[in-house]
Amino acid sequence: MNSDLKPRFKQLAQLYKSTLFDNVVPFWETHSIDRDYGGYFTCLDRTGRVFDTDKFVWLQNRQVWIFSVLYHRVEKNQNWLEIAKHGAMFLANKGRDAEGNWYFSLDRSGNPLTQPYNIFSDCFAAMAFSQYALASGEDWAKDVALQAYNNVLRRKDNPKGNYNKAYPGTRSLKSLAVPMILANLTLEMDWLLPKITLDQVLDATVTEVMTDFLDRDRGLMFENVLPDGSHLDCFDGRLINPGHGIEAMWFIMDIANRNGDRDLINKAIDVVLNILNFAWDSDYGGLYYFMDSDGHPPQQLEWDQKLWWVHVETLVALSMGFRLTGRSECWDWYEKVHDYTWSKFKDPDHLEWFGYLNRQGEVLLNLKGGKWKGCFHIPRSMLLCWQEFDRLAQ
Repeated sequence: MNSDLKPRFKQLAQLYKSTLFDNVVPFWETHSIDRDYGGYFTCLDRTGRVFDTDKFVWLQNRQVWIFSVLYHRVEKNQNWLEIAKHGAMFLANKGRDAEGNWYFSLDRSGNPLTQPYNIFSDCFAAMAFSQYALASGEDWAKDVALQAYNNVLRRKDNPKGNYNKAYPGTRSLKSLAVPMILANLTLEMDWLLPKITLDQVLDATVTEVMTDFLDRDRGLMFENVLPDGSHLDCFDGRLINPGHGIEAMWFIMDIANRNGDRDLINKAIDVVLNILNFAWDSDYGGLYYFMDSDGHPPQQLEWDQKLWWVHVETLVALSMGFRLTGRSECWDWYEKVHDYTWSKFKDPDHLEWFGYLNRQGEVLLNLKGGKWKGCFHIPRSMLLCWQEFDRLAQ
């Protein structure tokens, strides 16, 4: 690795660290806490003003995770622990139905609005309460984490269950989102799980992602495949979600590094590079939100928007890939994606970052949080990239 880059690594480490603690975290500390009813506001405009009070359970859990991780892994800041507790208590009391399934959304006071129609609320509940248990030492939080995790394992082969609107048996596609999130979730839960469970789930998810969803001929990660991993020629079967594919690959790199599997690390990096070459907008820069593998018009009308999470997860994948291998392609792409991301999504006048740009890179929605964007991808990427470049600078 080129030692001439060390000053750049130090500069980047400081940039991510200062942005996390002087810009992003203060935004959520200041504007998101619902002091009257518990939990967090996520629908926040550019300046942090609340424009809707509904509470989306996976975003609530994600914020518990962020502040628990900051307290446990970075600094024993009592305010961070209090913010994590504020969300955890609200969710433990309001977030689940009588069978322990996690709702999708609640009103401000915690009454359920949307049924527990998918398992991603459960996934992020397991992540959140696992890390809150580590931060707080509260045994009850371990129980909540394990209950949510077992829910995920129970429902993973039929994630929507009774709420699945697809007609059974006609088009039985499975989604990349389930094994990719299960891989990351299981790593988050490693301290709570028996080693045999941990190893079995990680091996199974890695195999499924890298065998069924990876198209070896094109080197691309498909969003939906048939149960045997083959493709179906339809909108959903041709769908490429560049952000999901790239985020999944840094999850895979994380697992491969844990296991000392250099071949798998490089295979994951190859996929990241293939997706970047396929999905980068050569006219305006940035990564498309959705694409059709065969170049047909995508079903999603927002296909050409540029989204925050896609770009910051790419920065995590490239910085991690470069640290683990020193591959020059990772660094070249990192610099390219960094320049686009930091110049387009960071708000020059107010705290936090924009989430939604049009294809040309202009701000499309003047908000900092909503139904899908909360306190997660930006702070997590800042934390992880800071740590990656701090290691590189040593």
